[in-house]
Amino acid sequence: MTSYEAVVVGASTGGLRALRTVASALPANFAAPVIAVLHISPSSDGYYVSYFQDSCRVRVKEADEKEQAVSGWLYLAPPDYHLLIEDDGTFSLSTGERVSFARPSIDVLFESAADAYCPGLIGVVLTGANSDGSSGLKKIKKYGGLAVVQDPGDAEEGFMPQAAISSTEVDYVLGLSEMGPLLKRLVGEKNGK
Repeated sequence: MTSYEAVVVGASTGGLRALRTVASALPANFAAPVIAVLHISPSSDGYYVSYFQDSCRVRVKEADEKEQAVSGWLYLAPPDYHLLIEDDGTFSLSTGERVSFARPSIDVLFESAADAYCPGLIGVVLTGANSDGSSGLKKIKKYGGLAVVQDPGDAEEGFMPQAAISSTEVDYVLGLSEMGPLLKRLVGEKNGK
């Protein structure tokens, strides 16, 4: 059985609610870091961190440059920065060109995470109105990771999940309420799997 080292998540339109539904189902001692990109306003004031803290048992913060990703945390890409994972599991922030009209870009996170963590990586694509995340999820799958996508019919905006399904051989297509329990089952809990 594969031991998963990290979970990466991408969401756009409707993503705050969707990610909160998934993350709030995870235990405080979830045995991997959850690293997420949400398409949010570049001028966001960070309110979304407290939005997640209020309902999640995992700890929540914006990712910092050179910070080590550790289990039991939900890391969020800061507004207007691409979030990348280095080979040593630390974060790198970039103000490089927008990808799929977005910064942060889901593809940028997913592709760098595939290099760092695969095959021990789970990629999750949630609701959204563009195709960001599709090529990154394809790379995760190609490198031996697991691909999970929200059921387009369950999503506030189904285009992004559908784009991911169309471009990748997906392992699971699930409703939001099923995702947290699946991740808990696949990843387990630290010191008590």
